[in-house]
Order: sequence, then C-alpha cells, then structure tokens
Amino acid sequence: MIVKELSKFIVDLSYKDIPKTAVDKAKLCFLDFLGVANRGFHEKSTKIAIESINQLYGIDFDSNFGKSSIIGDDYSNIVNAGFINGISAHALDLDDGHRIAQLHPGCVVFPTALAIAEANNINGKKFIESIVCGYEVAIVLGSLANPYHRNQGFHTTGTIGTFAAGATASKLLNLNLEEIINTLGLCGTQSSGLLESDHHGTMGKQFHVGKAVYNGILATYLAKNSFTGAESIIDGDEGFLKAMAINIFDSNNKEFDFDKYLSSYLNDYIGKFHINDVYFKKYPFCRHLHSSIDGVLNINNKFDFNIVDIEKIIVKTYNIAAEHDNFSPKTREDIKQSLPYAIATAMINNDLDLDIIEKDVYNNLDILNNLNDSNSNSIDNFNNSNNNTNDNSNSNSNDNDVSYFKQIFNKITIEENEEFNKSVPKYRPSKVIIETKNEIYEDFVELPLGESENPLSKEDLLEKFKNLNCGFGIKKLNSIEMGIDNIEDNDMSAFMKIFH
Repeated sequence: MIVKELSKFIVDLSYKDIPKTAVDKAKLCFLDFLGVANRGFHEKSTKIAIESINQLYGIDFDSNFGKSSIIGDDYSNIVNAGFINGISAHALDLDDGHRIAQLHPGCVVFPTALAIAEANNINGKKFIESIVCGYEVAIVLGSLANPYHRNQGFHTTGTIGTFAAGATASKLLNLNLEEIINTLGLCGTQSSGLLESDHHGTMGKQFHVGKAVYNGILATYLAKNSFTGAESIIDGDEGFLKAMAINIFDSNNKEFDFDKYLSSYLNDYIGKFHINDVYFKKYPFCRHLHSSIDGVLNINNKFDFNIVDIEKIIVKTYNIAAEHDNFSPKTREDIKQSLPYAIATAMINNDLDLDIIEKDVYNNLDILNNLNDSNSNSIDNFNNSNNNTNDNSNSNSNDNDVSYFKQIFNKITIEENEEFNKSVPKYRPSKVIIETKNEIYEDFVELPLGESENPLSKEDLLEKFKNLNCGFGIKKLNSIEMGIDNIEDNDMSAFMKIFH
C-alpha cells in the first residue's frame, strides 16, 4: 500500500503544483547543503572515503556517461560522487533535519539529485521536483516509523534515507509507476544504519549517509532496467515496519487495524510538502543538544556574571537529549554527541561555531582524557588556584580557556525531566540553571533556533555559508546565491560550473 501511494506521488508531482513556499525552502536547503558539504569535504572521513574509492575503482571514469561534481574537489561518476558528497554533507553535524521524522533529509537528497542532474544536464525545475519528492518520502516514512524505529536502534537518516535517495533519483530519471515501485522495493531491502555507530564516536554515522545515497541510486538504475523489488517492502508481514519498527504494532490490542491506520495516515500526510517543516542547524552538534546550547547562550547574553563564580550548571532536558551525557569523549565524533562538552564550550566562548570547535574544543580532548573517570561528573571538583578574580565578564582570554573549560566541565550535571519527555517530539525542551556564588540564572527553551517555528533567515544561511567557507569571496557567493534563486532557468551542470 504505502510504496504504491508514495510512487504515485512521485509520478504525479509537477513543478507547477509545488507551492512557492516549498520551492523557496528547497532553495534554502540547497544553499545550506552546498555550504556544509563544501566544508565537510575537508574532514578526515571524507578524505578516507575518497582514498578508498580511488583504491577500489581508480580515479578515471568514462566521461561518455556524464560527470558529477565531488563538492570541494573535482568530478567522478554518479554513484561515487553521490557517495562522497553524502559523507561530506553529514560530516560536520550541520545539515538540515526534521524533528518528527528524526532524520536529516538534505544530506541524502541533494547528493543524489546533484549527481544525477549534473551528469544528465537536467534542468532546475526538474531538480526542484526531485528535491521535493525526496524530502516528502523521507519525512512521511520517518514520521510513520519513529520514535519506534529509532528506539529499536536504527539511524533513520541511513535507513529511510535510502528510500529518499531512490525517490529523488526516480523522479529525475522519469521512471514510470511500476519502475518507481520496484525502486522503493529495492531501497527497502538495502536500508541500513545502526545508532551504535552514531553514539560510539565512529565515522559509521557518516558512512550511513553515503551508503543511503549510493544504494538509492543503484536501486533506481536497476529498476530502470527492469530489476524488480517488493511492493510490500514497507508494510508487508516481513517488511520494513515489522522488522525495524515493531512497536508500531500494539500486540496487546487485538482490534488494532493496521491497514486502516496506515490508509488514514497516508491520506493525511502524503503531499503536504513537509519540506517546509525542515530545520537548519547553527551548531555542529547533534540536534538533541541544541535547546540546551541555546539556553546557555541566552543566559550569557541576558545576564552579567563572572564565570569563575559559577558553582553549578544544571541541564534539565528530555530523555534522548539527556542520554547524550558523555563526560569522557575520546574522538571528534564523540564530541558532537556530548552535551556536557557543548555546554562547557558554549559557556566559555559565548558561541559555538565550527571555528571555535576546531580551535578550542578538539584541543581539549587531551584534558578530558587525563581527568580521573571517578571525578569527571563531579560538580565539586573546582581548582581555586586557577580562578581569575580580575575577570569581570563571562568572556575570557584564550590563555585561561583550558583551566576554565576544566572547571566548567566538572560543574555540569544532566537531568532527565519527565514532564519534558511528555512534550517530545512536538517540542524539544531544555531548562538550563546556572548557580553562582551570588545569583541563580535560568532559561527555558522549548524549540531550538532553526526550527520552522523559530527559523534561520536566508541572510543567516548566507552568513553560515561564508563562515564555513572563507575561501569564497563575496562576488562568488553572490553568483551562487543568484544561481540558486534562478535555478529554474538553468540546467544543473551549468549551475555547478558557477560553483566550481
């Protein structure tokens, strides 16, 4: 049922039927993707991926079949460019996302769309159609399967991202209904990605995205050439939902009519242009940490206090965010999942952009690795000898950052709040309480910055792009902005020449 309904949506969608709000949001998502992926190209995981692909396939490719950009570098074939760009787009933890679906659609959809559209000289209108299809499929399936799917240990961006990649590629290649059904069937049997990789400081999280892109493209070309896939791959007796989101079925309720439930869900959700609900990220950390980060920065900006007077920092938040309580991060990937690390760094720097992370945070890994495990979560472990009593603000010199970081880090406690749990996933609440020697300061954040209800503007995203990619001059950035604004009037190979 669900594969056929999604396939009908993909076949029927036309650019003229897409609301202007969704077209405009797709363009903002593209701008954000390009900025994040271009900087992500320089990450170690991307370099390893490129080296590995070259060892497997060589650097040459048959130009008779078109070429696709590796963002930040040169060109390759469709599947390899898509695979590498997927890793780049997710490497920084700065890509867009959807809080109900609990996934990052852009890092899968855009590498897929760009690889195929550029190699085949596809025009901008068709490109936008494919983007909207990919986001719709990702968010409809993610919202259906979660939170059960995530709670069962799956990384939704990798699993459902495979369907999104197949949907995107199918639209660009003008597959018919039967071929799209086969594509999604083949995507479902390849969908994979486990949270164990995400939460243990490995590059597996980024690999999930590259593989989702690769598998979605592969499935589409196979189906285009008459390879078949199961129409029942999602809702069948041995399909995606029963294998990977089992708690969606209430085994104790014998009267639960899943087919009726699913029919109602699809009627309510498909075709609502969910791309409009996507959030953008300001901080290079897991999204579940952002409400708490906002709370710290709000307190820093609202109140005047001395950082050395802090006695406690208490973060009350919902269960998934509270589980990110890693006080002993060992790797760069660990850091992005560590709420205490994010809190301490935001408090000291009064900001949390990628340059701060590169300069300060990664250097502090050695500090944490040298802390006694027994004391790493203690709020009493304060080194008074390092206090700077002459500092009258909560913004401090680099010379003192190391000692301040150690002090602040040891004063943080993370608490799960049952009331906050009840408001998830509609909201992602956090309350930050900072106790100093003289005062107590509090801030409550219901939804973090960047959500559609609390959005980042186009100007904010241009600033994000510029900060991430200082090698792009104003003239070039203006050309990219204009090219995206008028993407309908160009083919994607011409646009990427502007980007290169």
